[in-house]
Amino acid sequence: MKPYVSVVIPVYCGVNTIQEVVEQVARILAETGIVFEIILVDDGSPDETWSVVHRLYRQRPNEITAIQLMRNFGQHNATMCGLRHAKGDYIITMDDDGQHPPEEIPKLLKAIEQTGADVVYGVACERKQAPWRNLGSWIVVSFYKLVFRTHVTPSAFRIMRRRVVEAILSYDLNYTYIDGLLAWNTDRITQIDVEHRPRKVGRSGYNFAKLFTLAMNLFTNFSLLPLQIVSAIGVVVAFAGFALGLYYFVQKIVGNIAVPGYASLIVAVLILGGFQLLALGIIGEYLGRIHLNINKQPQYTIRESLWSSITAVDMASEANNSSSSVDTDNTQIQ
Repeated sequence: MKPYVSVVIPVYCGVNTIQEVVEQVARILAETGIVFEIILVDDGSPDETWSVVHRLYRQRPNEITAIQLMRNFGQHNATMCGLRHAKGDYIITMDDDGQHPPEEIPKLLKAIEQTGADVVYGVACERKQAPWRNLGSWIVVSFYKLVFRTHVTPSAFRIMRRRVVEAILSYDLNYTYIDGLLAWNTDRITQIDVEHRPRKVGRSGYNFAKLFTLAMNLFTNFSLLPLQIVSAIGVVVAFAGFALGLYYFVQKIVGNIAVPGYASLIVAVLILGGFQLLALGIIGEYLGRIHLNINKQPQYTIRESLWSSITAVDMASEANNSSSSVDTDNTQIQ
């Protein structure tokens, strides 16, 4: 029996792209004979994206779950919302802009079944996007590899087994980084090469500042490395200051210093003062995130959700058993 597959797509300003993506995903999975569902999470889009998502649901009520969040919570938080609604044996996540080709989905399914991995990333051989965007992605990926000591390259185009998805759903705090949660729960993670298409319309919702914030989420949520680096630098600076002070003390005793140096004093003050401010800033990041999580800043808030009480897998079961027809126009609104 073929597995039941859930495809989770967080959508932000995808009014011009999401319909084509959904149609391609549905066509590819239908051609392979796989029973599937598509979960669309509108992450607080300011345009008419929800109207398009709503229309797609009305066209495919047994295949699509449509969720609208109250504001923009970010791609990873929106994806977590979709994962909580997924019912598949395998869960696939992908972007809404068409850069992740639906034609590569069977390759992901084949890889996870053959390798026995819990997570398989579809990694682009060549990323067709702006150089600054590649730089930001490289920083995030480099931090990920450093923190988790792995050679795997994370990607938003991934397939996961249900058991590992259920393991990460217990995380209900803000500052979500899904790839970090996955790496915390399993080491059976691999990757395959996939095609990466250029964006047809619009531009990425990620700018350099958002990518930097994502990197900070990775470090402060999953690693003490920044604090350890600051501590190490503090030890080195303190030792260097002690050694320099001892050197000048000896020079003063032997009479090699006639007039104290103003420049060296200013340099020392600026270096030590800058380092102290850096250390306080890093500590403040940790404390601020702890404060917000204690106050239970929501991971996401749902404004409206639409889904059918009769799923695609139910329909397949009914067809196999030659049972009577059912009413599929049954929606739930929150």
